[in-house]
Amino acid sequence: MSGSRPVSDRNSILPLPPVGRTFLAGVESTHHPAAGVDVLDLGGHGEQWQQDLNHLRANGVRHLRTPIRWPRVQRDPGTFDWTETDRLLGELADNDVVPIVDLLHHTSYPSWLRDGFRDPQFGPAFLRYCEAVATRYPWLGAYTLFNEPFATLFLAGHEALWPPYSRGIDGFAGLLANVLPPLSEAAQCWRELLPQAQHVWVDTCEHHAGPGTDAGSGGAYAQMANDRRHVVLDLAVGHDLRPGRPFLDQLVAAGYEALLEVPRLQVDVLGLDYYSHSEWWYEGGGALAPSPHPVGFAAVAEQYADRYGVPVMLTETNVRGFDTDRATWLRYMLEQYEVALSRGVPLHGFCWFPHVDSTDWDSLLARCAGRPDPVGVLGLSADGHRRRGWFATVWEQAAAGAPVESLPALRLQPPCDTQLAGYVAELDHWPWSEPPAVFGSPPCR
Repeated sequence: MSGSRPVSDRNSILPLPPVGRTFLAGVESTHHPAAGVDVLDLGGHGEQWQQDLNHLRANGVRHLRTPIRWPRVQRDPGTFDWTETDRLLGELADNDVVPIVDLLHHTSYPSWLRDGFRDPQFGPAFLRYCEAVATRYPWLGAYTLFNEPFATLFLAGHEALWPPYSRGIDGFAGLLANVLPPLSEAAQCWRELLPQAQHVWVDTCEHHAGPGTDAGSGGAYAQMANDRRHVVLDLAVGHDLRPGRPFLDQLVAAGYEALLEVPRLQVDVLGLDYYSHSEWWYEGGGALAPSPHPVGFAAVAEQYADRYGVPVMLTETNVRGFDTDRATWLRYMLEQYEVALSRGVPLHGFCWFPHVDSTDWDSLLARCAGRPDPVGVLGLSADGHRRRGWFATVWEQAAAGAPVESLPALRLQPPCDTQLAGYVAELDHWPWSEPPAVFGSPPCR
């Protein structure tokens, strides 16, 4: 079965934004494997797609991180159904919106891959799917083959939070061994079929810190975690695979030396996903996130840009809270973004993600309850309709180029005031004021 409009005859590959403060947007789509439901559907994006697109276009946003939904495209191993994807990409192209397509977002693989990332058929199936997408849409200008591979495989393979619910070094390394080789082959396939398109590798943008340097200290654990945050991309591109790295050595000691020989892939743009919980602090045998002593996005982005030497984007940020909390976090992140630019970090775009409230992230998708997650530019009401709240107005002003100093600096409300205390401590230069009222839905607890 195929769509009626393949849009394969388009010949314009549009560029990503230049270095500077350009706003992007993103659509959240993650498949609940156990429930067979996508959070995109729970948020009503399929039915209200045109409304969401109109809001982006009205505010000058011309680049969109958007999913190609593998479970919908390939409901069974032998056929591809492009109906939904043809319509989506066709409308974006007709409206001069540049898609950064996302082929695999977290656990969004077909249900017939019974063991998910551990399934022996994952690699061959993923390659067939990636090649099929590239062949059908040769005009695409930017793509993410696997969104947040480190975070996804760590939660699924080390922390047993997502299927296949593996745990520890062996579990994580086993998933890496099953996923990284086909991911590299898929990248080579796209490089050959779409040589002008840009590979946007997107992953979490982390920083870990703590006192001390002795074994067992918070500082020693932070050193290991700072090595761990880079391990997937380092293996994929062959960066600094020397002995003596604290986490990489654990993978090798577990018997996974073959990971050091994964075929290399090329990254054109590094997408950085930064949230307050991206920074961790380790002390007294415990861990705190958000960190009470964050270094901030500008410093972390500079670390990643220096390490890999490629252009970078802020591909995700948000905060779960009231409209006023989100406005304050937007001001903070834009300020940090501009600080990074002033330091020479080649940032090519700023993305508040997702554009519309998602669902079920209060449980890390452990429950499929359809519970709105108040993080978007546009809110999601109980009946699934869009709610254009006060934060949307602030975001629109920022997207139109309003100076950071003109954006609201509003006192954070509980629980954000406690969670983000470490960030607020570094903002003595802000002209703080009390929120005139509490807008929007209360944060998920």
